Amino acid sequence: MTATIFYLLAAILAATTGTLAAGAGDDGMTHLRLYIHETFSGANATAVHVTASPLGGNSTYGTLSVFDDELRQGSNAASQLVGRAQGISMQADLQDSGVFSTLLTVVFTNGGYKGSTLVLGGRVDFGPDGKAAAERAVVGGTGRFRLARGYSLMSKLGATSSTAVLKLDLYVKTDV
Repeated sequence: MTATIFYLLAAILAATTGTLAAGAGDDGMTHLRLYIHETFSGANATAVHVTASPLGGNSTYGTLSVFDDELRQGSNAASQLVGRAQGISMQADLQDSGVFSTLLTVVFTNGGYKGSTLVLGGRVDFGPDGKAAAERAVVGGTGRFRLARGYSLMSKLGATSSTAVLKLDLYVKTDV
């Protein structure tokens, strides 16, 4: 009877946390795969430019953007909403308009990590062909991710003139 209850509870936990239930590997790192759904225009825009380049002309250097994107379990817009990807992005490379410095907070609002956050910081550069994975540092967190450290890899899955879907792989270790 006790074993049956244990397996039932384990099944319920796995069902409610979905892909977020990835466990720690041999190195103690927890791997989470999430999908950022970003909208650039319209009444439901989740990413907007706050300032244009102070250099004028065609320059994008210094452009500041803010975002509050949906964070989902899958690449499909109908997949379960697990949180928000909130932060700022600044075009900070004089030579390459496709390179950004970012600060991103992953805010978990549903599932097994509800109430926890992860903070990522660093450079986003998808490479000259736009297909490279951008690596950033995981520099902290709250809740279940208190004192987190690790790294993230983000890659573009698809984009239109008004939306983008990005795959976010998080590799996190905590001492708590």
